Amino acid sequence: MDHRPLGRTGLSVSALSLGTMTWGQQNTEAEAFAQMDLALERGVNLVDNAEMYPVPPMAETRGRCETIMGNWFAARPGAREKVIVATKVVGRSDMGWLREDGRAPRLTPRDIEEAVEASLKRLGTDRIDLYQVHWPDRPVAAFGANPTIFNVPVRPEDETPIEVSLEALDRLVKAGKVLHIGVSNESTWGLMKWLHASETRGLARVASIQNAYSLVNRTFETNLAEACLREDVSLLGYSALAQGYLTGKYRGGALPQGARKTLFDRLKRYEGPGAVETNDRYVALAEEAGIDPSQMAIRFAMSRPFMTSVILGATSVEQLKVNLEAADVVLPDDVLAEIDRIHRAHANPAP
Repeated sequence: MDHRPLGRTGLSVSALSLGTMTWGQQNTEAEAFAQMDLALERGVNLVDNAEMYPVPPMAETRGRCETIMGNWFAARPGAREKVIVATKVVGRSDMGWLREDGRAPRLTPRDIEEAVEASLKRLGTDRIDLYQVHWPDRPVAAFGANPTIFNVPVRPEDETPIEVSLEALDRLVKAGKVLHIGVSNESTWGLMKWLHASETRGLARVASIQNAYSLVNRTFETNLAEACLREDVSLLGYSALAQGYLTGKYRGGALPQGARKTLFDRLKRYEGPGAVETNDRYVALAEEAGIDPSQMAIRFAMSRPFMTSVILGATSVEQLKVNLEAADVVLPDDVLAEIDRIHRAHANPAP
């Protein structure tokens, strides 16, 4: 497994990392343990979590993924020191059940401090290696909003300035509860504001950004890629398989038992105009080349010069095995050329 620098932290993270959002809902604790065991065995050292996981988020399951991860650490002596623990605090949200008094979460110092203490307790650890803002406190074009028609609304009266959130995160770093910080579902403007606040105020510096990136969503390349390469901010790419569409399992309207679309029907981000047809083109290309479609999609994401780690999510150990084997796949030049051709003709149908 290739390992790559995480921003300017001095840490190196595996080019493939493990996501957790299915645990405790689609996966039992035992199945989650098996995934973590396999990932560690294959050289994965970054495991990504969040206070609101599993997804879909619900009051009854909040924090369950972090709890499972903490239980795994307790059951595997020495494992904690082998893992870079990443988790997240939610941004602007109406999920009042995430806070003890039922208030709507914001990225205020109070919210951040309450969230990190709860995460530390569930994870059973004294520090979080990478603490990320799950999404901004301000409205942004994310989670499937079309960035080409996004109209920025009036700034909310209670919007928390990035500088205020960063000061709270910096205090956590100074206290040793958090080692490094990151952002997620962020724009180029937002990322540069975080970095500017760090540089001008002497505060903790953003090490990473966790945004969607896949064959059918390469919007990261437009502006964020340059910013990240020049500023040494690592991309942790999620949804490289377009939540399963790039595996081919949903072709022809299929609804496999236990799949996320079958269970929750929450894949609208990957079902916009032209998206399903474009997914099918990439799956067909992989099959014609004799490459597993999942592995082609993952390997393509891994190969981008701005990619640090591709986050893998799986509902079975067998799926995870196939996905981890993408690390050894070589994409021939003709396959890369055809990927480019498809992209030029059908760019970003699932932003």
